[in-house]
Amino acid sequence: MNLLSALREKHKLGKKSIAVLIDPDKVDDLSKLHYLINLASENCVDYFFVGGSLITTANLSEVIKHIKKNVNLPVVLFPGNSMQIEPSADAILFLSLISGRNPELLIGQHVMAAPILKNTRLEIIPTGYMLINSGKITSVAYISNTIPIPEDKYSLAACTAMAGEMLGLQCIYLDAGSGAEREISPKMIASVRRAISLPLIIGGGINSPIKAMNALEAGADMIVIGNALEKDPDMLIEISDKVYEWNQRLAGTSRQ
Repeated sequence: MNLLSALREKHKLGKKSIAVLIDPDKVDDLSKLHYLINLASENCVDYFFVGGSLITTANLSEVIKHIKKNVNLPVVLFPGNSMQIEPSADAILFLSLISGRNPELLIGQHVMAAPILKNTRLEIIPTGYMLINSGKITSVAYISNTIPIPEDKYSLAACTAMAGEMLGLQCIYLDAGSGAEREISPKMIASVRRAISLPLIIGGGINSPIKAMNALEAGADMIVIGNALEKDPDMLIEISDKVYEWNQRLAGTSRQ
């Protein structure tokens, strides 16, 4: 089963997933990366996302190689632009920034990436990417030259996600941005969840187990944790325990 099929199946069953986001620019010590990789492997993490808004180092392939050498978990590219393609990964989120009006990130970058991707074995996951305001200008908002959706415009976000589904995108990713001041609110997540039937990914500002559970209970199928783990990697243990308990309760209910 490919990754998108697995995501759809989990969504159908109500099961939740965790992805750990690694920005290659912030990997300056492979021993720290090694610790995080092993921690993720031991704590039921489902995916590694690798990428960033602006990658200034040349270690994207090295980071992916190190992950795949040490654990048997899918590595998914989370690219900031068409240059962030590495064939040794398992899949790529083919992101269309549908919350903005920058044509380069709606289709322009995709045209440049398409012939390169066609010649790889990467699984392509068409993803509607939506930035939600988190209080300050994040790197992704600045680099993408787009204005995030206001955090209290729930119907606007819901209709944007709905349009993405109607256009044929296969996942929706709501992001507050790396190091966001505030996480995406449960009300925003729930509004988008009611509007679509696609797998829903939530990232940005999830820096505590409570925030992680709030996102999952509001309707997220997957939470993405990145910046918070740079400061406290062991937080992953408590978050993964809660996700594991959620999925186990679900499994127990389905057997009754």
